[in-house]
Amino acid sequence: MASLLVPQICSKKQNSCFCHPQPGCLCMVWSTQPENGRGRRIPGLFWLSWEPQSHPTYRPKDTQPQARYWEAEEEIDFEKDLLTIPPGFKKGMDFAPKDCPTPAPGLLSLSCLLEPLDLGGGDEDENEAVGQPGGPRGDAVSASPCSAPLARASSLEDLVLKEASTAVSTPEAPEPPSQEQWAIPVDATSPVGDFYRLIPQPAFQWAFEPDVFQKQAILHLERHDSVFVAAHTSAGKTVVAEYAIALAQKHMTRTIYTSPIKALSNQKFRDFRNTFGDVGLLTGDVQLHPEASCLIMTTEILRSMLYSGSDVIRDLEWVIFDEVHYINDAERGVVWEEVLIMLPDHVSIILLSATVPNALEFADWIGRLKRRQIYVISTVTRPVPLEHYLFTGNSSKTQGELFLLLDSRGAFHTKGYYAAVEAKKERMSKHAQTFGAKQPTHQGGPAQDRGVYLSLLASLRTRAQLPVVVFTFSRGRCDEQASGLTSLDLTTSSEKSEIHLFLQRCLARLRGSDRQLPQVLHMSELLNRGLGVHHSGILPILKEIVEMLFSRGLVKVLFATETFAMGVNMPARTVVFDSMRKHDGSTFRDLLPGEYVQMAGRAGRRGLDPTGTVILLCKGRVPEMADLHRMMMGKPSQLQSQFRLTYTMILNLLRVDALRVEDMMKRSFSEFPSRKDSKAHEQALAELTKKLGALEEPDMTGQLVDLPEYYSWGEELTETQHMIQRRIMESVNGLKSLSAGRVVVVKNQEHHNALGVILQVSSNSTSRVFTTLVLCDKPLSQDPQDRGPATAEVAYPDDLVGFKLFLPEGPCDHTVVKLQPGDMAAITTKVLRVNGEKILEDFSKRQQPKFKSEMLGRPFSSRGASVTTAVQELLRLAQAHPAGPPTLDPVNDLQLKDMSVVEGGLRARKLEELIQGAQCVHSPRFPAQYLKLRERMQIQKEMERLRFLLSDQSLLLLPEYHQRVEVLRTLGYVDEAGTVKLAGRVACAMSSHELLLTELMFDNALSTLRPEEIAALLSGLVCQSPGDAGDQLPNTLKQGIERVRAVAKRIGEVQVACGLNQTVEEFVGELNFGLVEVVYEWARGMPFSELAGLSGTPEGLVVRCIQRLAEMCRSLRGAARLVGEPVLGAKMETAATLLRRDIVFAASLYTQ
Repeated sequence: MASLLVPQICSKKQNSCFCHPQPGCLCMVWSTQPENGRGRRIPGLFWLSWEPQSHPTYRPKDTQPQARYWEAEEEIDFEKDLLTIPPGFKKGMDFAPKDCPTPAPGLLSLSCLLEPLDLGGGDEDENEAVGQPGGPRGDAVSASPCSAPLARASSLEDLVLKEASTAVSTPEAPEPPSQEQWAIPVDATSPVGDFYRLIPQPAFQWAFEPDVFQKQAILHLERHDSVFVAAHTSAGKTVVAEYAIALAQKHMTRTIYTSPIKALSNQKFRDFRNTFGDVGLLTGDVQLHPEASCLIMTTEILRSMLYSGSDVIRDLEWVIFDEVHYINDAERGVVWEEVLIMLPDHVSIILLSATVPNALEFADWIGRLKRRQIYVISTVTRPVPLEHYLFTGNSSKTQGELFLLLDSRGAFHTKGYYAAVEAKKERMSKHAQTFGAKQPTHQGGPAQDRGVYLSLLASLRTRAQLPVVVFTFSRGRCDEQASGLTSLDLTTSSEKSEIHLFLQRCLARLRGSDRQLPQVLHMSELLNRGLGVHHSGILPILKEIVEMLFSRGLVKVLFATETFAMGVNMPARTVVFDSMRKHDGSTFRDLLPGEYVQMAGRAGRRGLDPTGTVILLCKGRVPEMADLHRMMMGKPSQLQSQFRLTYTMILNLLRVDALRVEDMMKRSFSEFPSRKDSKAHEQALAELTKKLGALEEPDMTGQLVDLPEYYSWGEELTETQHMIQRRIMESVNGLKSLSAGRVVVVKNQEHHNALGVILQVSSNSTSRVFTTLVLCDKPLSQDPQDRGPATAEVAYPDDLVGFKLFLPEGPCDHTVVKLQPGDMAAITTKVLRVNGEKILEDFSKRQQPKFKSEMLGRPFSSRGASVTTAVQELLRLAQAHPAGPPTLDPVNDLQLKDMSVVEGGLRARKLEELIQGAQCVHSPRFPAQYLKLRERMQIQKEMERLRFLLSDQSLLLLPEYHQRVEVLRTLGYVDEAGTVKLAGRVACAMSSHELLLTELMFDNALSTLRPEEIAALLSGLVCQSPGDAGDQLPNTLKQGIERVRAVAKRIGEVQVACGLNQTVEEFVGELNFGLVEVVYEWARGMPFSELAGLSGTPEGLVVRCIQRLAEMCRSLRGAARLVGEPVLGAKMETAATLLRRDIVFAASLYTQ
């Protein structure tokens, strides 16, 4: 039996706090409840009793004899003196009239106790008792409470038993707030003075005083709110996660902590297990204590649980997403979105992230998704401020060349930058005097690197600024730089002894030959001198040894790639950047501000260092100041959706009724900008429907019988002309023609078919802007505020019959406006000689109040000569060509060969003929009825647009979804009705390459091979190291590789035939058979020490490949059993067993 302590509710204190029963008061407690069949503790009402309970956290100091609780000094009314809201809960329970039969004394029945309870929502105020007899709630109770059904709980805290068994009803989501503000920003600078009054008995306490932002997050967790904490690196986001875990343990529910990578999961497992004890770990190859109340797992594991409907989700109260900015990862970011979309509404969400500029937008998306408010708490400053320096030294003489560039207050020091530039120039001039004019190379070789690092580390050691993390964006350079410092020894004799003993203890779990691996021996020698290396090519157990020694302060200098910046808090005194450029997989580029901040944030140990030091090495020339400023002070990257469709996602969703694929796409973060206004669209659609019903039908009898056709022709003609104009504006010749002096026809809301002359052309990052002088009527007032708003666009039926230029009705005037390409209806053949700068200067001067009042009432000729000449020329052109001056022909003059332009021109001429032959224009009723029809058609068009935005047809990925479904239908994974067939169910079991693996299985391409051969072939699907298979392979493997490529080619051809963009070569190119021989020999039993000679691939990448391969073999084993292939299933089991041995699958040090 699992004991369940429920807070006692004191009738004397009349509030919701934890108390111990006192003389004269009677407290209601909930008794224990048995565990369910899986050993989990289920919270719920069992029976009411007055037996004192004990708990380690809330044990009274002076436990009174049990008799004291029965010897109450005052008479207790059991109906009025009992509170009905448990402490920490928002809603309570009401007692119905005692209409059901009273059970025999001493035989308390659970069903009779629960039947009178109304489980509807209580009052929101946690400090008031609700449901008193005679109150409003009491009147709402059914007259027959024994037979009345129980209302379903509306939040997680309202857990109640459906029946006498141990099954707990699934909590529903809280009621959505009436307002539409889902992301609530919280002021992280506002002190929480009454924190300990609001939470007198915290679920968890630390040895330090929490920061303000941590207290604010804890207060919201106590209210069961969801929070998004965006804090600087090392600010203490883990405190929020720890409190949620403690709360779940107190509530006897569960918490899931997700991390983006398995290594981080292992580290968090150790930390949380040391703190809370009842912690489990679920990763691809490890399952430790899966029944624990707190489960650490990768996001992929949680996604699998949600797709499979795991029982763990039922008891779940919190899900903690750490490193949320990892959603920007192009490969795995989609997993985060899938999980957030599929999480049940009763689960509260905690999001932990580095500082991001669009935290509110992301929280708003989640809030709308879950119909609950998300409280966004962002830190303003780092707990340990940083100072950023440039280092230009390369020898003992120049080790003091350290120049402050960005101080701890965030001020950029240009003086420090120029001093670094001068120091570099001086050294280069000395170099030229000694060795000639040849400049030093930009990066330099190992010898120059050694000089730079020896001088830098000597300076840092003198200034007591060790330990230091050196971020280098290449595995090879990490190894070279560490190996080049052979003369450097940074540890004392006692530290060497501690390192030696730790290494012995950790490596003792390896077999003898594995302990003699070159990488193990080399790393041991480096660690003994206080140096370390950390990147993906290092064996996992060695990376963990390096991390643990670094956290103890025994590794003084760590050369690492940027993956070290993610995860557990391992700060250093100093961070050094070997370079500010990196290769991102496709090209070399400067570090993004977010990447720089994430890595630089490792500098500064809280409580130990007043400031952290960040140093950028200048081995060659000093980087440009603008680049440095952008990298150090620019905004971090926004959270961006990486949502994409996969075959596994489609097949999984087609198998369930609860969520369609279209719903998944609709709820994704990528669709959020277009979907967040759905409610406004629905309201607008309802208003337009009502407005349409109130409109008068146009009279289309007699001559007006062809009025609908006339309108449709006019609409099509307008759209065709706009299309041609867009093509002209997008063409090179069209843009060239729009130079200063070109006369154009302007058509927008302010000007209708008015002539204008371009004065100036300017460009920005997105489009071109044309500053144009345009003819207009002389306004009655010179004050823009007195002119009234610009008139909305109205119908001009005459344009469809014959083009008419604007001519001023009275005195002519002009204005200068900035036009977009779409504001120009035509480009004429006329070019005027104008002085654009003079006209703009004159016009700008006349807009000033002083000159405007002077010009009022003066004749037009009193203005500048340049303006007068331009306006008179435009007016003369308009009067001479009322139907418009000649325009540039897109085909003959601008040489546009686009078929759409040619066909559009022909269609426009045909439509003009139809319009000119229409009978409706001759009717005297035409203008009035045309406007009626136009208003009706425009409303219907807007309604169609809104319906489209609200429909699935507007989804960005809908075409790709139909294409992928067609691929699945062609390959036989789903039928015409979308029902998933056997092959589709097999593909659902695969974590990657689902189509290729399923096709190989159904083609019997694997059944005839031995287990070690199957493992070797499948390595081509998980290997990340480029390379060829080699010529030393057995013929069976060579044939197998060709067969795998042939199957992949067939799938790629089907994808192309169904319209997907990926080419066959790209699809087949995803396979990489560079480690086939290595895996084959490993599966045959070759020691790991002998594998190094077979491939130049770093040991860490080999281990990662074999680990992923073992997971794939287990997936295939399950799929083989699903289709009734016991032989293949047994082979996959054997293959997984052959792979899982020795150093490749050595247990993580964090789990020991």
